[in-house]
Amino acid sequence: MKLTKKSHACVRLEKDGRTLVIDPGAFSEEDAAVGADAILVTHEHIDHFNEDRLRAALDANPAAELWTLRSVAEQVSAAFPGRVHTVGEGDTFTAAGFEVEVHGQLHAVIHPDIPRITNVGYLVDGSVFHPGDALTVPGRPVDTLMVPVMAPWNKVSEVIDYLREVSPRRAVDIHDALLTDLARPVYDRMLGPDGPGGANHTRLAPGEALTL
Repeated sequence: MKLTKKSHACVRLEKDGRTLVIDPGAFSEEDAAVGADAILVTHEHIDHFNEDRLRAALDANPAAELWTLRSVAEQVSAAFPGRVHTVGEGDTFTAAGFEVEVHGQLHAVIHPDIPRITNVGYLVDGSVFHPGDALTVPGRPVDTLMVPVMAPWNKVSEVIDYLREVSPRRAVDIHDALLTDLARPVYDRMLGPDGPGGANHTRLAPGEALTL
């Protein structure tokens, strides 16, 4: 499987000539999901869900399909009948040849005064876990964990504890559009093998890829 990091929280996975894209939001490239055979969206916030990017991908490939939670599905299902699937925690499905498990229910707490929305994470082929906007522990070994490193709802101590609890073979940064270049080496030290995170930590620039 080939993993390509797009901007912010968006990831492209390629296997056997097919492509799955997770969270092509407003902070990712306009064509982040174009060419996808399957798209997964974790929740409705604009940095994870952008209707224009979804429509561009679904229009470009009439066979492409979308799996997401109800709050997103209701916004696009009418335009793409039969191609939008609603999922929730505990569901399993096959998307473009990828086996997907759904984990989690709620977005992380931003502030007690702000109501929490639904958020789900996706475990792909039992290997790559994308938690969306939550520090969800999938409850099974994870080879590659996509780590939301910088958000209004988290702090580095929580990210470190998350890495320790999931204990992936490899951790790759996502949710990093708000992180300045000055701060990136700090996070690399904190999350990496010689810091308290103790992880095999990798940071990919948008467009960079690795083979899993």
